[in-house]
This record gives sequence, structure tokens and C-alpha cells, in this order.
Amino acid sequence: MHVLSVQHLHKSYGQGDQRHEVVNDLSFSLRAGECYGLLGPNGAGKTTTLKLCLGLSEPDSGSIMLGGHHIPAEARRARMRVGVVPQMDSLDPDFTVEENLLVYGRYFGMSDKQVHDRIDWLLEFATLTAKRKAQIGELSGGMKRRLTLARSLVNDPDLIFMDEPTTGLDPQARHLMWERLKTLLASGKTILLTTHFMDEAERLCDRLAVIDQGQLIAEGAPRELIAQHIEPQVVEVYGDNVADWIVHARPLSDRVELSGETAFCYTRQTDALFKNLSEQSGLRYLHRPANLEDLFLKLTGREMRD
Repeated sequence: MHVLSVQHLHKSYGQGDQRHEVVNDLSFSLRAGECYGLLGPNGAGKTTTLKLCLGLSEPDSGSIMLGGHHIPAEARRARMRVGVVPQMDSLDPDFTVEENLLVYGRYFGMSDKQVHDRIDWLLEFATLTAKRKAQIGELSGGMKRRLTLARSLVNDPDLIFMDEPTTGLDPQARHLMWERLKTLLASGKTILLTTHFMDEAERLCDRLAVIDQGQLIAEGAPRELIAQHIEPQVVEVYGDNVADWIVHARPLSDRVELSGETAFCYTRQTDALFKNLSEQSGLRYLHRPANLEDLFLKLTGREMRD
């Protein structure tokens, strides 16, 4: 049995001509112990999908099974075995670090003793033991995100929903968060992750789905999807004359895209391209393997989304 199963989900907002379908016939499922990523541009329907899966919003049609429970009918029971790390921190500024964990445990019907028995481990896990009595206002952004992660584990959940958990963190804090998430996966937890960081998805996700305009447009393991959709080698070419140089690049590449003052040359063979570049002046280039960001941009486009 899947930890989470979503089948033919639809959700619209608005009325009449203003009606907008945010989730459009979306289906996916999570296996126990995996990290499953939901990737998509702003407005793709990721956060709405999480709310539907948690029973915080009701779908227009489709079915959701979470931990063996029908959603939204049995959402309260299902959420007893779920942890949530929201986009924005919702810590109570009137309580200390320890008190935030204690109060949150009561929402799950846990006694103060049950929560206290877990607090030492939770604080150690979040590297916040020294901040046990600190007020929330004394914590850095990274500390607040780690406390939010610790809070999501108060009830020892089977599945953890994480909505962009590392947004706003500096590189050191992001790497520490990644290590903590890997520890959770190694212990058998299941994670549903939304993120805008492609390197984060590639590091953490066993499988992922790319969604756009509420529809699933690709699903699979990160490296498999990259191999399926993107040429293996990428040469990024920079310089004032790059737009004129593209006429030379197209016959030497499988695919070329121009974004600003950068030409992205996607190719299986680089020899002829490098030979041409060696004859150019005023152009610089970077050679790298294809990555998840290339996949994302090919499938969803390079234009800005609001």
C-alpha cells in the first residue's frame, strides 16, 4: 500500500469565466521510505496540492488516500501520523523553543510527559540543545527552520510534508538541513518535498514529478529524467557577440537556447563546438553535464512566472 495516493485530482477557484483550474487531473503516489519531489514554477499548483492532500482544502473531483485514510473525510485521523514543514515559519513568538514543541505536541493529544520524553532528541536532532530556553526572537533564520523541522517530528510521523523547507537559508544552513533530511530518510521516514532548488531535488529525491499549470508533465528518478529529456553535455557561452555567434553554434549542437547574453548549447559531441570557440575572440564558455535545472527549464520554459 502506498503511503500517499493521489488519483485524477482537480481543483478550481473562481466563478464563471474567471474560473481557474489550479490542479488538473493530477495523479501520483509515494512509496514508504522515499523522498518524492514536486517541482514546478510559481503558480503550478504545488502548494494547493499539499493542502488537498492534508485535507485543508476539498477537491472538486478525484481521490486521495493518506496513510490508508480517505481525504478529506478522514483527514483528522490521517494527520495524526503526518508532520508538516510549511513555507513560512509559524512558531509562537510568546513561547520558548522548548514550549513551542510542548504546545505543538498537545495538538496530537500527546501528554506533556510524552513530549518531554522526545524533546531532548528533537533538540539534538535540530542542533538546538543550547537554545532550549531561548525566545523565538533570539533565533536566526536557520535556527527557526530547524525548529520548525523538529516541531514537525513531535508526533514521530510516518510521512513529512515539506513545502520549500530551505527557502531563505544561507548555504551552510541549507547543507545542514539536507543532512537532517537524509537522516530522516535513512530511518525510514517518507518525505513529500516541494522546492525551487534544483540541486536540492537532485540530492534528496528518489523520484520527482514536474508539474505545470496543475498538470503532471514528467515523473521519474532525477537522473533518468535528465537522460530522457536532455542532451548529456551543456556548453554555456557568454559574451557581447554571443547572439551573432549562435548562427555558428546551431549546426554544431543538438539544440541551442539564448537567454540574455548566454547561449546554452546542448550536445552529445563537443569537439566541433570547442574547435569553433577556440577561434572566437571575446567569448567565454563553461562546459558541464546536463542537470535537473536544464530539465526544468526545457519542460516549463525560461519565462518569468508571477
